[in-house]
Amino acid sequence: MKNPFKNTFEKWPLLRILGNRYVLVLLVFVVWMLFLDNYSWLNHRLLDKDIDELEDNKRYYQEEIKKDLRNIKILKDSNQVEKFAREKYYMKRDSEDIYIIEFEGDTLKRDF
Repeated sequence: MKNPFKNTFEKWPLLRILGNRYVLVLLVFVVWMLFLDNYSWLNHRLLDKDIDELEDNKRYYQEEIKKDLRNIKILKDSNQVEKFAREKYYMKRDSEDIYIIEFEGDTLKRDF
């Protein structure tokens, strides 16, 4: 019996390699593992990005905690509490008047 694909295999030798059943099974396995499986490479890549983002958030919040702890330590002194209240919340003593002067185009950043 004559092979009907002989001329085709002679024209394109790559088809002979791809026609091997072991190569076909290997290709199907690789495609399945990279793209279709629940534990695929694409899913791992997305999860790794999420993990990196969460670790960045963790570092940011740890730095913020350190800053807040420093501020708490500073504010244990009553003079510092008064200074903080005057600067941040514009509090005053009974005998004082406070004037806030704003110029056009200037923006005043307030945290409260």
